[in-house]
Amino acid sequence: MNTSVIRMLEHNKSFLDIIGQIVNWKYLIKLLSYRLKKSQNKAGNKSYPPIKMLKILLLQFLYNLSDRGISESIFDRISFRKFTGFSSNLTTPSYSTICRFRNKLIENNLLEEIFNFINSNLESNYLISKKTVIVDASIITSARKAKRVIDLSENTENKIIYSDDVDAKWTIKTGKFYYGYKLHMSTDSKCGFILGGHITSANYSDTKELLAVIQESNLKKGSLLLADKGYASNENRTTLRNLGLRDGIMHKKSSGKVLSEVKKIINSKISSVRGIVERAFGTLKQKHGFNRAKYLGLAKIKGQFLLSAIAFNLKKASSFVN
Repeated sequence: MNTSVIRMLEHNKSFLDIIGQIVNWKYLIKLLSYRLKKSQNKAGNKSYPPIKMLKILLLQFLYNLSDRGISESIFDRISFRKFTGFSSNLTTPSYSTICRFRNKLIENNLLEEIFNFINSNLESNYLISKKTVIVDASIITSARKAKRVIDLSENTENKIIYSDDVDAKWTIKTGKFYYGYKLHMSTDSKCGFILGGHITSANYSDTKELLAVIQESNLKKGSLLLADKGYASNENRTTLRNLGLRDGIMHKKSSGKVLSEVKKIINSKISSVRGIVERAFGTLKQKHGFNRAKYLGLAKIKGQFLLSAIAFNLKKASSFVN
């Protein structure tokens, strides 16, 4: 562990104090200043420094608060004001201002860049290891309750509409139907940090999303990739070989054939490690509000995932240096 992390092991450091020291905020200030123009909106509302707004979003997803909830908390919680840099005599952003800023980050594709930068901070501090990674997928239900409607208007072909969440789709898992999305994600096997991921409609096959998760996770040659039988295909195994990654995909029994004892042992060993990614999904859903989508559409729900993942990783990192 390097000296910057060792300095954090002082007494009386709060959870938010530690997070405040883990991240290189100076770089993020430059990034946000370069990519976002500070200006008043058309209504003439006051603008706020982007880095303060980003910290508000991190608090929102660390504590699973609504836009209105985080706006009220910034106003009356001393620890939140200290973390974000708002002194007691400064006005704080309204919930609508927070919503607009989050959408601006999504529109400018900044959240993935911020997520990757913070992960690089954690990796340089020897908290994240990519020697062995685990890939899996989980269903995220839509923010809308599906209602079956048949559109009979002109220029349509009797199209079935389930809700105004047009990117959400139906899928079935273990005999139960779900309406929404699917999160495809990877974690390290050492501590369970989230390395990368993306969102698709719920009806997408896990098998077809492996390469995208690998690319989002910035894996290096020689890494061992573990995955369940849902990823078992000749195409995926060839992809791993071509990328110089070690194949840890579980074996699937072919029709009419029996799985060999060796492959059963391999499957058992892989299965014993995969619980880490399942726990990550559970924490995202239970602690960070990702049991269902908060917004509509793939882009905004990907933004929800990235902010949830940043909050997840920072909270986990703080437990290792506290």
